[in-house]
Amino acid sequence: MKTIQERIDTYDWEKITDSLHDRGFAMVTNLINDAECEALKEGYMDANSYRKTVPMERYRFGKGEYKYYDYPLPELISTLRENVYPKLVPIANRWMEVLGITTRYPNTHQELKMHCHDHGQTKPTALILKYSTGGYNTLHQDLYGAVFFPMQIVLMLNQPGTDYTGGELVMTEQLPRAQSRANVLIPNKGDMLIFTTNFRPAKGTRGYYRIQMKHGVSTVHSGDRHSLGIIFHDGQR
Repeated sequence: MKTIQERIDTYDWEKITDSLHDRGFAMVTNLINDAECEALKEGYMDANSYRKTVPMERYRFGKGEYKYYDYPLPELISTLRENVYPKLVPIANRWMEVLGITTRYPNTHQELKMHCHDHGQTKPTALILKYSTGGYNTLHQDLYGAVFFPMQIVLMLNQPGTDYTGGELVMTEQLPRAQSRANVLIPNKGDMLIFTTNFRPAKGTRGYYRIQMKHGVSTVHSGDRHSLGIIFHDGQR
């Protein structure tokens, strides 16, 4: 069986890069296997793995629950952060360049983490989310502080149509001087979706401009839906 690192390297990252440039998101199919999905779900009840539990209804984020992992992160999550991040750095730095933003991101995730810690962002932001029937997540962005990486990933841990219905991942684009556009995505179990944390660049007649993007989860009609969210920057809380 291939390691996570080997699996990541087998994908067509040129095609993924084009999708991120053009749409602000890209689907990577069958990255983690059933056993890895099940192990993450089974760990949901292990209180020692988490630093914080958030009931969404309390904060009007939606209906459901998510838990932030604590350091040290599970090996699978650390491996994903450390090996996907370098694939995305050239894209992130290109976005900053064309938009005239001076920020440049380091080549390794360890360097990004140190940069976050230097700015008081020391809390891991990887999280696992659970929605049951009626659950949903309002449109939002995952920033957590002044330092943020412009892309993040989510991995599906259940199979849509079998384990649950509804619960589509919704991404919206706020086009300048226009109504928002929605993209509705249905990743399969084990798939990874890469998407923008905040904005993506688009080229217009006068150069590049920002398209603001948000993401959320539509209402789950039946069953349970689990997903793993990996934000590359650490947070303040």
